[in-house]
Amino acid sequence: MNSWLTPDWPAPANVRACVTTRDGGVSLPPFEGLNLGDHVVDDPQAVQHNRQVLSSSLGCQPAWLSQVHGVRVVKADPASVEQADASWTDTPGIASAVLTADCLPALFCDRSGTRVAAAHAGWRGLAGGVLEATLDALAVPPGEVLVWLGPAIGPEAFEVGPEVREAFLACHAESAAAFRPSLNDGRYMADIYQLARIHLAARGVEAVFGGGFCTVSDPRFYSYRRSPRTGRFASLVWLAE
Repeated sequence: MNSWLTPDWPAPANVRACVTTRDGGVSLPPFEGLNLGDHVVDDPQAVQHNRQVLSSSLGCQPAWLSQVHGVRVVKADPASVEQADASWTDTPGIASAVLTADCLPALFCDRSGTRVAAAHAGWRGLAGGVLEATLDALAVPPGEVLVWLGPAIGPEAFEVGPEVREAFLACHAESAAAFRPSLNDGRYMADIYQLARIHLAARGVEAVFGGGFCTVSDPRFYSYRRSPRTGRFASLVWLAE
């Protein structure tokens, strides 16, 4: 079996989730490994092979999105590539999936194991409300929601300008705690995991797990900040058939 991650969260037994790594694919450098992104100028046949490996390994049908750093949420449909940054499903065997390489992937499920969702949250989407939009689409009371935060850029690597800090402070004043001055004058180091928890807590979601990764420093994952010409890994969640 490939060295992919299985989220550590108390999800119901019928809720399955996975995060891929670079392990197991046929893409050549600089995409070396299991690149699943079809928008990074990798060989399309290699990407298609990698996606087939993923689907057959997991036994589900991923519903891919055309991600644009927005807040649109759609129902997961493997037959249609929607322009959106999150999807949800209540259909067993169909996986909500997002592709990332430093942005934050967030996986959702309800405690009864009837609905799941996946969201792609770069800083723009996170500040814009993509996690809140995903909660709205799930249509589950906040106390019934579990969230797992997948591999993203860590707080020691995520240097941002003042406009990023201001965007989050405009949403929630307590976001100030997720920023500290960087060594570069006028810039900040941001904790995207803490920011996500603040946004979720504001909506009453306290059962949040995961975090603690850093895609920039962990070579298992693709990282755009480490190497702008790189692939994408996937975070998926689905209901077992």
